[in-house]
Amino acid sequence: MELFVDSVDLNEIKAATDFGFVEGITTTPTFMHRQGIKDVDRVIVELSKTANQLHVEALGEDCSSILNEAERLAALSGLTKPPVFKIPVTNEGLKAAYRLTQQGNRTNIHLVYTLSQAYMAAASGASYICPLVGRLHDQGHDAFALIDQAVNMVDRYSYPAKIMV
Repeated sequence: MELFVDSVDLNEIKAATDFGFVEGITTTPTFMHRQGIKDVDRVIVELSKTANQLHVEALGEDCSSILNEAERLAALSGLTKPPVFKIPVTNEGLKAAYRLTQQGNRTNIHLVYTLSQAYMAAASGASYICPLVGRLHDQGHDAFALIDQAVNMVDRYSYPAKIMV
């Protein structure tokens, strides 16, 4: 099991990573902008120095634009380690995730709501599959049943993915 902090609040991230046992950080440029962060790239570089893993969204409307953004993020000057690319579980996102995985990158497929989506994420080579527990519960679904099914699927078929909750 790995512990991650999911935040864009730099004080919160610092407090969490100061424990020393937090594996990584997941964050999104969109939420950084909403928090008033203007130089998102600089913050991504700084965050890459604070934990073993940094999961950051590679945003785009189609496969090509997601791949271009992932390439741009990976090339940021000063990164201490390659980011894990957070990509939504859309058709275009899954195509991009597969290509990124084939290139040796790690991916976090997020916005997963169903076992079929979790399977597609695993088949794409995802390093992490991230069902949205809170949103599923808010909509009246048993999110933990999906987590259980996804863990069983990953174990049964020996996918290298981890389920991120």
